[in-house]
Amino acid sequence: MTSQAADAKAISVGALADPEMLGGDAGRRRALFERARTSGVQHLFVADHVSFHTGFGMDGLIQAATAAALAPELRIHLGVYLLALRHPVLVARQLSTLCESAPGRIVLGVGVGGEDRHEIEICGVDPRTRGRRTDACLEALRGLLSGEPTSADNEFFAFEEAWIRPAPDPTPPIVIGGRSDAAVRRAARHGDGWLGVWCSPRRFEAVREQIEAEGQGRGVAWRHGLQVWVGVDADAERARQRLARRMEGVYQTPFERFEKYSPAGSPRRIAEFLAAYAEVGCRDFNVMAVAESSEAALDAVGEIAAELGS
Repeated sequence: MTSQAADAKAISVGALADPEMLGGDAGRRRALFERARTSGVQHLFVADHVSFHTGFGMDGLIQAATAAALAPELRIHLGVYLLALRHPVLVARQLSTLCESAPGRIVLGVGVGGEDRHEIEICGVDPRTRGRRTDACLEALRGLLSGEPTSADNEFFAFEEAWIRPAPDPTPPIVIGGRSDAAVRRAARHGDGWLGVWCSPRRFEAVREQIEAEGQGRGVAWRHGLQVWVGVDADAERARQRLARRMEGVYQTPFERFEKYSPAGSPRRIAEFLAAYAEVGCRDFNVMAVAESSEAALDAVGEIAAELGS
């Protein structure tokens, strides 16, 4: 087996670079990143929101740059970036700059941000157009990241011979997040993989097969992932309650809507839940672990990785 083929089969289990890691006391931040490195966590991931429900948010590319600098041994995944809220030329420059300092370590997840329409509106974007706008941005971004002069003329933006150099080498993989049929088609047309969320293993397998069939001929080394919230504690009920409080606070939605896709309990129990996804082709797990502390969350993700044999 070639090294490329081996990489395609390898599983990577990642932890969230949480607010404790990205802000606050510098000494504790360094200690948390060191803990991530030594605990068995294989990548870190960051989110992206401008103003989600109650004003909650973070800039995904800025956080990715911070995490990449503080964890130079780890890959950094953006899961997911709201590309439609930005101009693709500016995003291409940001990615080029980031990839100069972290070559081969950035994975760009892209989504449309469907859970809060108001977040889209306040950025001057009609939520009804966010899918088409994301497609246009992805097409432009692919050209811009090639390092060649790129032009675009569509209903959302127009530019002639924009040139972004140096081109990222290698070009960061782009994975498309979302559960809708449109997101699946987007992954087949524009992505290097799909980032699933709140889906069963059966659904994950069906989507993976559909994307690879529809995208056949593009020459993509497909790599698919899952973003999953988990509650971690030796006491499964305590883990569930802690997870429910956190998710309801973020999504302003009853936990019962997410519960069957969001396991709670020991790292072994969670790994057993995730193993079903690994069996049907999931290779990257972004594990949003809710635990009694950031340290406990990192340790748990490392244990989950060990249990999955990644």
